[in-house]
Amino acid sequence: MAYTMHYREAIDWLFSTQMFGIKLGLDGPRQLLKDYLAYPAHGVQVIHVAGTNGKGSTCAMIDSIARACGRRCGLFTSPHLVDFRERIRVTGEEIPEDACAAMLTELRALCERMESHPTFFEIALVLAMRWFRLRECEMIILETGMGGRLDATTAVPADVCIITPIGMDHMQWLGNSLEKIAVEKAGIFVSGKPAISSPQKEVVRLVLEKEANERRTPLEFVADPLLGYPMALPGVHQQWNAALAVAALHHAGLHLSSDSVAYGLSRVIWPGRFEIIRPGIVLDGAHNPHSAEVLATTWRETFPGKKAALVFSAVAGKDIAGILEILSPLASQIFLCPVNTPRALPASEIAGHLPSDSAPFQLHDTFVSAYAAASAQADPILIAGSLFLVGEARALLTDAQFQASSQ
Repeated sequence: MAYTMHYREAIDWLFSTQMFGIKLGLDGPRQLLKDYLAYPAHGVQVIHVAGTNGKGSTCAMIDSIARACGRRCGLFTSPHLVDFRERIRVTGEEIPEDACAAMLTELRALCERMESHPTFFEIALVLAMRWFRLRECEMIILETGMGGRLDATTAVPADVCIITPIGMDHMQWLGNSLEKIAVEKAGIFVSGKPAISSPQKEVVRLVLEKEANERRTPLEFVADPLLGYPMALPGVHQQWNAALAVAALHHAGLHLSSDSVAYGLSRVIWPGRFEIIRPGIVLDGAHNPHSAEVLATTWRETFPGKKAALVFSAVAGKDIAGILEILSPLASQIFLCPVNTPRALPASEIAGHLPSDSAPFQLHDTFVSAYAAASAQADPILIAGSLFLVGEARALLTDAQFQASSQ
C-alpha cells in the first residue's frame, strides 16, 4: 500500500513549496487541475471574486447567503490567519486533517512528475477544487490570490465575476498605476458571463468598461449599499460588500428571499477584519491605505472619541507610510514589532515610516512583547497592519497553533 503522509508532514511539504515563489500564469494550474480531475463537475456554478479590498468578506457573504438558500457551497480564500485549512471550506467546515493529508500525498506525487513544479498557491487551489468535487458542491466561491488575469484561480471557468474596490497594492506584480492594476483585475472577465463591480474611481471604471466591452462581458456596477439587514460584520463598507454578494447570487440564478439574505448576512464569520476578539481588543488586517481608511472609519464608529493602543506591523513591499499616516491619529501609543514571515521588516525599519507627528512609539522584537506592553495601557487595543500579524495575534488569543506562511 502506498505511503500516505500524516497531516503535519503533509503541511510541512506544502509550505516547503513556497520556495518556488509566486508564478503568475494559467498553464501550470490548468494542467494540475486536469491531471487531478479537479475541474468542477457539469452544472456546478463558480463565482470568482477579484479586487484589492473586501474580497474575503464578499466571498464569505456569498457563501453564507447561498447556504441559507440551501446550496452546498465550497469556499476558497487566502491567506489563512492561523491554520492552512481555513482556506478550504465546504458548508462552512474546514477540510479535515486526514483528507487534507491524503490529497496532498497524491498531489505531491503528481507535482514531482511535472516538468515545472507547481507553486504553493496552485497546489492549494487544486486541493480545494478536488475536495469541492468529492464533496459534491453545487456552488464554488473563489477568491483570487493576486491580480486576476494570470492568477491561478482564473484557470477555473467562472459563471459570475465580481470586482471589489480596486486600489494600489502588489505593485511589483500588477503595475504601478490604478489603470494597470484594473486591467489585471478585469482579466477574470469571461465572455458572455455577467460581471458585477463595486463603485470604482473613474479611471478604474473606464478600464473595467473597456475590458468588459472587448470580451463581450455584461458588466454592471452596484449603485447602492444594501440597507435594512442585520450585519454580522461591522462597518458601513460591509453594506456595499453585501450588495455585491446579493447581486452575484441573483446573477447565479438563486431565488433570494429577504429571510434567506437576512439569515445569511447575520451569520457571516470572517475573522481578522475588525474582529472584536475580546472586549476592547480588535484585530484588523489593514495592509494598504484603502483598507486603513476603512478601518479608521469603522474604529471611529465603534469607539467614538477613544484612542487605541496600536500594535502594528507590516511586510516588505507595502505602502507602510501611507497606512501609518491614516492609522497613527487613532493611537494614543504605538507598539511596533516584526511578524513571523520571511517578508518581515524589523520594527526599527517600520518606525522610519511613521509620520512626524505620530503618537509616542515603542520598538519590540516580537508580537508577544508588543502585545504585553499594549495590554498595560488603559485604551482599547487595536492590532492592525499585516494579516500575518493578525494571524499570529489570533493564535495567541485563542490558544491555537500558528502556521506561519509567506503567501
